[in-house]
Amino acid sequence: MEIYELTVCELLDKIEKKELTKQEILTAYQNRIEEKEKDVGAFITVTNKDVVNRKLEEIENSTSKLAGIPIGIKDNICTKGEKTTCASKMLENFVSPYNATVMEKINETGMISLGKLNMDEFAMGGSTEHSYFKKTRNPWNLNKVPGGSSGGSAAAVSAGMVPWALGSDTGGSIREPASFCGIVGLKPTYGLVSRYGLVAFASSLDQIGTLTKDVKDASMLLNIIAGHDTKDSTSIDIPKEDYTKALKNDVKGLKIGVPKEYFGEGINEEVKEAIKKVIKKYEELGAIVEECSLNVAEYALATYYIIACAEASSNLGRFDGIRYGYRTKNFENLKDIYRNSRDEGFGDEVKRRIILGTYVLSSGYYDAYYKKAQQVRTLVKNEFKKNFEKYDVLLIPTSPNVAFDIGSKVNDPLEMYLADLCTVPVNIAGLPGISIPCGLNSEGLPIGFQLVGKAFSEGTLLNTAYTYEQNTNFKDKPQFKI
Repeated sequence: MEIYELTVCELLDKIEKKELTKQEILTAYQNRIEEKEKDVGAFITVTNKDVVNRKLEEIENSTSKLAGIPIGIKDNICTKGEKTTCASKMLENFVSPYNATVMEKINETGMISLGKLNMDEFAMGGSTEHSYFKKTRNPWNLNKVPGGSSGGSAAAVSAGMVPWALGSDTGGSIREPASFCGIVGLKPTYGLVSRYGLVAFASSLDQIGTLTKDVKDASMLLNIIAGHDTKDSTSIDIPKEDYTKALKNDVKGLKIGVPKEYFGEGINEEVKEAIKKVIKKYEELGAIVEECSLNVAEYALATYYIIACAEASSNLGRFDGIRYGYRTKNFENLKDIYRNSRDEGFGDEVKRRIILGTYVLSSGYYDAYYKKAQQVRTLVKNEFKKNFEKYDVLLIPTSPNVAFDIGSKVNDPLEMYLADLCTVPVNIAGLPGISIPCGLNSEGLPIGFQLVGKAFSEGTLLNTAYTYEQNTNFKDKPQFKI
């Protein structure tokens, strides 16, 4: 296998056996970026080779086993002294003066960022077509989208340009691109990973998570980024856990619920068939799999978009052309600065969500929309809670479909929003979710399935995913198509 095809655990094993050096690993990934970035378009900023070499020298005597291992960072996570653009003209030249907490944790291990990864502008989108800078393409088929908003992170891992990456998930933005690109995407419980330094889209829904080649890597990366942070008021103070120790390769007696609502109209037949095979595999492995009801599907999507857009409208009010970010040159007074800076600095999808959010928060509509959405949010949480009284995990498709053609949905926002049908309930309830590859469709495109757990049950979730992975031809699946 090529160096760029190895998981991080396999890279560490080869370093320990002195079969590879950290310099060889970094060079292999840098060469891969040079070779494939022009086709995939996963990066907004690629770290300069001299900077990488200097960082490698700095960690030469580090005792951390991860020192020198490359990583990619979604471009809405603040990195001190580097551009953090959120894929927007509004922040095109913004250099962050501080590190996000997750970046501090990454830096403590000695890992080296190879660059900032492309995304939908301000994380608003499901295809990474809404970036100001470029469209990212799916490495499995360059005419397909990689999913979004963490499409750059997923594509970079899938194409072997980084061994793993950080993304953010507001309504499926890690899990959907992971499914589309044939990799593992983990969205942790809300509050497990600090959001300090993550540029906010919808504060009650956003969560930083991981995109990796397999579940073991996901558990290792979660170990690094999880933990209480006093700088984030929504961070939960719970005992530190080693998630790699949860990987037992055993699901005997585990109770898995399969909500019937996610296997009806709107779900692609090939996706349904792939999930049925997953269910059969879990039954063979000794898990107890039962059909259940999670009657939130018809309400969750509308609830999500009302809450998310309302919070986006509030959060993006700070980009006014005055304090930082883009400022128009076309103005005669203060009102012109505000209006023209926002008009020129934001893309169409961001404007659409700001307008919708402002509408649902406005006088006369607040109670009818935003307040009602928050009430339905409680119903969604209670529906999950009821199911978790009986089941350890729930199993549903990650996405109703596989990766779709670039440009096919970009002018139809409603159709694009429907792609989030299976993922948004998890964010509304603040629960952990993980997407795992489970096969290919007739076009040779990856299909993913999703496991959802109780709050802070990442250990159970990771073990359930790991057990499936270890007992299938997961490692033999075709990769790196380009």
